[in-house]
Order: sequence, then C-alpha cells, then structure tokens
Amino acid sequence: MAKQNIGKKHIVTSFHNLTPEMQEAVKEKYPLGFTDSMIRVDKPNGDFFYAVPYDTDEVAYMIKIDVKIDDSAQDDDKDYYDDDLKGADELQGADDDSSDLSESSDDDVDI
Repeated sequence: MAKQNIGKKHIVTSFHNLTPEMQEAVKEKYPLGFTDSMIRVDKPNGDFFYAVPYDTDEVAYMIKIDVKIDDSAQDDDKDYYDDDLKGADELQGADDDSSDLSESSDDDVDI
C-alpha cells in the first residue's frame, strides 16, 4: 500500500485568515463558487462547519466557509392547511338559502 501525503501538513483555517494571495488562489480554483464543493465537517461536540479542500505542495487545507443557515422554517409551526374551515357552517347555510333562489325564475316576478 502506497502512502500519500507523507510530510504534508493538514490545516483547518477560515477563509478570512488566509493571505490575500491565498484567497485569490482559492477563488481561482473555485471560479463558480464553493457551493458544489463544500463538505460538512461534524465536530465531536455536535457542532459543525462547512469547508472546501485546497491543496498546495506543502499543505492540505480545509478552508472554513461562513454559511448562513435559514432556520426560520423550524420556527414556522403554523398549519396553513387546516381541515377546519372557519365559517364553514355559515357558508353551508348560505348555500341552502341560495338553492331556494335558484329554483325561482325571472318569469315568476310579481309586479
């Protein structure tokens, strides 16, 4: 079995902690953005972060990418598809009254 990366350092760092030159090199590697290359890294305490790999001759980087997670959907416990319609009884009563009107015709008008 061949060993790879002998002597290569592995570093996890934030994108913002890289030098401007390194930031440009990472942007060049990912010209369409990081979305398709990001991986989720789970930490032992249950937290996680997203990172993209970037290798140089001497260092294998995992570069942390700041990601905003929309957790407002979790707070949205409203049931918009409630089976009980408010005012359904009143609507049903109105339908009964309208059926009486539909039985009469315009020809039966008293003057």
